[in-house]
Amino acid sequence: MPTDSSRVPVRTTRRDLLKSASALVLPCFLPASVFGAAAPSNRLTVACIGVGNQGIADLRNFLANRDVQVVAVCDVNKASYGYRDPKQFFGREPGRQLVDAFYARRKPSGAYQGCAAYNDFREILRRDDVDVVILATPDHWHGVMVAAAAKAGKDIYCQKPLSLTVGQGQKMVEAVRRHKRILQTGSQYRSGPAVRHGCELVLNGRIGQLKTIRTYLVPNNFTGPGPGWKPMPVPEGFDYDFWLGPAPKAPYHKDRCFYRFRFIRDYSGGQMTNFGAHANDIAQWGNGTSLTGPVEYEPVSVEWPPKGDLFNTAVRSHFRARYANGVELICETSNVGCRARFEGTEGWVQITMNQLETYPKSLKDSKIGPDEIHLPQSVPGHVENVTSSYHRAHIRNFLDAVRARKDPIEPVEVGHRTASICHLGNIALLLGRKLHWNPDQERFVGDAEADQMLDRPLRVPWQI
Repeated sequence: MPTDSSRVPVRTTRRDLLKSASALVLPCFLPASVFGAAAPSNRLTVACIGVGNQGIADLRNFLANRDVQVVAVCDVNKASYGYRDPKQFFGREPGRQLVDAFYARRKPSGAYQGCAAYNDFREILRRDDVDVVILATPDHWHGVMVAAAAKAGKDIYCQKPLSLTVGQGQKMVEAVRRHKRILQTGSQYRSGPAVRHGCELVLNGRIGQLKTIRTYLVPNNFTGPGPGWKPMPVPEGFDYDFWLGPAPKAPYHKDRCFYRFRFIRDYSGGQMTNFGAHANDIAQWGNGTSLTGPVEYEPVSVEWPPKGDLFNTAVRSHFRARYANGVELICETSNVGCRARFEGTEGWVQITMNQLETYPKSLKDSKIGPDEIHLPQSVPGHVENVTSSYHRAHIRNFLDAVRARKDPIEPVEVGHRTASICHLGNIALLLGRKLHWNPDQERFVGDAEADQMLDRPLRVPWQI
């Protein structure tokens, strides 16, 4: 059950998977205090639900923490090729083997068989010895699984976008808070030093008055099978009905599942909710609006797949939104990559996951004073590596939050508001007209038709 794998090597074979487990090393920024807490009785026990593209990446980064013990993996796919790259070999059995190979390296015997593998995530939630679950499933499963995990008393690392719909996001916030759980949204850009410093420059007025934020999505990296596509036999070892879960019943096709699910509205929102969840999250942070959002959405242009194609999310998107403070957000598909650009009256700041550009250039080296706005650092005190540590820092921040019982850097409400911008932009593109939004009530203003698109029914017996 994969999600975005833009930061995972694109060619991962069975041999590569096991080799990578033996090569894992501890992150250089792991706090020294953690080693004292690494006794078996003090470790956080973790299970990974969804062991595909992003799940494997998350699994590797959790394993790199000494105070973590991965005890189980879960996926409806036993094992297969055919993920984002045809040579990737993922699923619950490769995931289990990855974990066992990693821990075997620490054993004098060189053998370890302590990781369980499940088809049904509910078996993991019934285990009293699991503290934390990683949810790296397709988006249409996030709401059901987050609510069930929270009810079962598990803390949750949930990949972005947090939700499939605005309505599901609202229910996820309620469930996490009601059951007093810790949730980190997997928007790991927020743990990058370039992102944090760039947003601090904007918040502290280094570019003057902020006028416009531009966010950029990458184009689709796959095309659908086209009109006239035919159903295919379900592969052996793949529980397709369980993969569909709360989504509508639909005939199997290889392009419906694994990485390509994100280009079908029943399961995701296209690149808008994929890379848009990164770029628009940066926009929210730099604008100081992480717990709210724009009040107006207006479509500019959109390109859809041909009628009858299996894929039905936008191929290219472009919408404008306006915040109550007058700042304009312009979100569009571009070939420049995933990034956010803040434009003010005295300069601009442009941010990717690991790079910061400014105008004037000297702005990049501007220091944030002790009395100015400082955004939280995921792992305070460690020496940051711009190009590699942000993903592990995001996970470390979550683990520290679980131990301290405090909110991490991207708690459930923040992930929900970022995902909402993406969902609302998609709704404006689908309806083809300007929409007015009340971010306090989380409803459209005087628009019943648009309100109907904020949520959708789940297939029986699934519920949030």
